[in-house]
Amino acid sequence: MSPILLTPAGSRHMRYSFDELISFCTELFCAAGIRDEHALIAAQRLVEADLRGRSGHGLIRVAPYLERIRAGGIDRYAQPRVIRETAASAHIDGGNGLGQVVMTMAVELAVAKAAEAGIAVVGTVNSNHAGAAGLYPAMAARHGMAGIYLAVANANGMPPWGGTDPVLGPNPISIAVPSADGPPFLLDIATTAASHGAIKVARQAGRPLPVGWVADREGGPITDPDRADEGFLLPIGGYKGSGLTIAVGLLAGVLNGAAFGHDVVDHRTNPSTPTNTGQLFIALRADAFRPLETVLADVAEHLRALRESGSQSGDPLRLPGDQAAHLEEEYLRDSLPIAPAVRDALNTEAARANIPRRL
Repeated sequence: MSPILLTPAGSRHMRYSFDELISFCTELFCAAGIRDEHALIAAQRLVEADLRGRSGHGLIRVAPYLERIRAGGIDRYAQPRVIRETAASAHIDGGNGLGQVVMTMAVELAVAKAAEAGIAVVGTVNSNHAGAAGLYPAMAARHGMAGIYLAVANANGMPPWGGTDPVLGPNPISIAVPSADGPPFLLDIATTAASHGAIKVARQAGRPLPVGWVADREGGPITDPDRADEGFLLPIGGYKGSGLTIAVGLLAGVLNGAAFGHDVVDHRTNPSTPTNTGQLFIALRADAFRPLETVLADVAEHLRALRESGSQSGDPLRLPGDQAAHLEEEYLRDSLPIAPAVRDALNTEAARANIPRRL
């Protein structure tokens, strides 16, 4: 039996190994008709998200994905393919397949092209929600490359600055820069103060939303996660975050011929309609301008200096990516805690698919 983790709220989080969770989720996707290799990739990316503390984009997404597969919103037989290509670019038609599969292909292709050209950009069309943004630049960083990921979110909820029509979503941005030692610098943010996934996690945990995440039409705060859809998501940095959301939508959506603005399909409420999600990935060799060892050493020194700069608490500062790397190390060593609601949802899906295994 897996060990139990008692959270401060008293709920019972069961712990499971990384491999155990990947195997279980792969079996769920295979039972839904997803081809074996695609099921494994999707399971890996989802468990990796939980492993790095991105629980709003981890196993909590399995049941909604399976619902979309059953309803026809995701094509279980999809085979992503390159439809346009140059030495330093590619355009992938995801075929309405699982977003994790499409984006894994995009990163691998960008890394391969950048190894030759120094830099490469890969865009996607007809993709789907791909989960935690930071996973993809981190893949490039492991190859000694900087990675940049942009995506159009799969649900709107925010108007343009000063507007009243919620035609923008929490479009994510992630940037990774490799280092000679320690984790890479890894920024992973939504362009709104919180993502839909973070709100879903708060709802499942019974926690109120922080002030500043969601506002009603008069600008007052909404802190009840069950009322979040009654209001608007708030951008990071006021009008600057609103502009950044639009920029990401144009680059990842419009340039690819994917959905943006009024064309975005809410994958939470419309499981049968393809979302035509667009994503953009850029890989840049860290030695594009200077020798690799010099660049990686300089990055490591700058990150060290930032961590050791003045601290209010007296402890070293935590930079983007540090906590995710710490959690990954801890969870790989001690196993991964899964919330009861997530575990119950996964077991319900197993029962529905006549899979005898249970978490």
